[in-house]
Amino acid sequence: MNHEFRSTRRKFIKTSTLSTAAISFPMIIPASALGKGGATPPSERITLGVIGIGPRCRYVLGGILPQSDVQCVAIADVQATRRDEGKNLVDEHYGNRDCVLLRDFRELLDRNDIDAVLIATGDRWHTPASVLAAEAGKDVYSEKPCGLTIANCQELAETMARTGRVFQAGTQRRSVANFQQAVDLAHSGRLGNIHTLHATVYTPEIRTKWLQSEPTPDPDTVDWNLWLGPAPWRPYNSEYVRGGWRGYYDFDSGARLLDWGAHTVDLCQWANQADDTMPISFEPMEKNITAHYANGVKLIIHFLETPFAERPGWIQELGTCPVRFEGDDGWVEVGDSGGIEVSSASLKNELAPLPESGSGLDVQSHSRDFFNCIKSREATAANPKVMRHSHIACHAAALSWMLNRKLTLDPEKEAFVGDDEANGLRSRPAREWSV
Repeated sequence: MNHEFRSTRRKFIKTSTLSTAAISFPMIIPASALGKGGATPPSERITLGVIGIGPRCRYVLGGILPQSDVQCVAIADVQATRRDEGKNLVDEHYGNRDCVLLRDFRELLDRNDIDAVLIATGDRWHTPASVLAAEAGKDVYSEKPCGLTIANCQELAETMARTGRVFQAGTQRRSVANFQQAVDLAHSGRLGNIHTLHATVYTPEIRTKWLQSEPTPDPDTVDWNLWLGPAPWRPYNSEYVRGGWRGYYDFDSGARLLDWGAHTVDLCQWANQADDTMPISFEPMEKNITAHYANGVKLIIHFLETPFAERPGWIQELGTCPVRFEGDDGWVEVGDSGGIEVSSASLKNELAPLPESGSGLDVQSHSRDFFNCIKSREATAANPKVMRHSHIACHAAALSWMLNRKLTLDPEKEAFVGDDEANGLRSRPAREWSV
């Protein structure tokens, strides 16, 4: 894999008025900083830096900021408007103007007063930023998809193991009650022998055409070179930086299959007790991709546009990211509505009450797990091993769709059997870039 993104900010930092002006310290220390009035003292507080603060990040921060033992101290983003929106969100919560703004996230990683980072950039940056953060001694919460390619996912997991950093993938449904209960039914044997797992994904797509060129903004407004990062160069268009990059091969993971698959395939992996492995074959069909595990379990990855009535076995829609686990003695189906459906009254009587507010969109419990593990140094719910295997399974499924043929995967070698073309697509060259 190309490691051009390994350059650190220390090697070529150019002092900017933005970062210099932002790094300042208050002359008066509030009582809360000393742990008075029930506040968490600094010695027990986790300081957080944010890398990339678009709409998704602001949502995640909404679940983090109320946690009294975590303090967001800095935000890095290549877009001035997003930096300002993020600062307003953070400063309004804390009632001060202390949040530092930076254009280049490598400056943030150089700060010794930051314990952990929340990475919520576009897909192309998730692995490079996570790797640099771990090597800078930061624990990492990365939004998904965590790797643009199979090779990215491998390097990310191996970096976390080598550096000993705590890592949480943003696949928060592992921390949501109805999904947890569905998996527990599969693990407990109450569904009998599991034979079929159902996941849902966006219908795959690949776009390669460039949008029309527009004048490149001043870097302080939008740093286009840094926005692109390891992705191939193309001319600036404001649609990309407004979120319109999704679906473009250069920027997106697995032909969009990982947008939902990073969640739904991950949940199926978990239900099959396959966190340390993945399916051994993937075959594209008209309305799904069908995979098989070595233990005989079938995984059907349904394309979202296929109506539920045409998905054999599904009974109803339970919100976004639905999954279904089927065994010899029954089935369970869950989704982001927070509800759960099972195949029999006897199974229903065994279900524990679910929280009314708990849905698959809730990220507070997942981030709490991350911060708890920072303190304990234990593995998170969506740790590097979990991420590696579920993400690679998604990438393998996407490649079978892209190549329009059945692929056989060796889970140990994480390589396709007898298919040089598929193996060649496990990685992509990274663009050489710097500032």
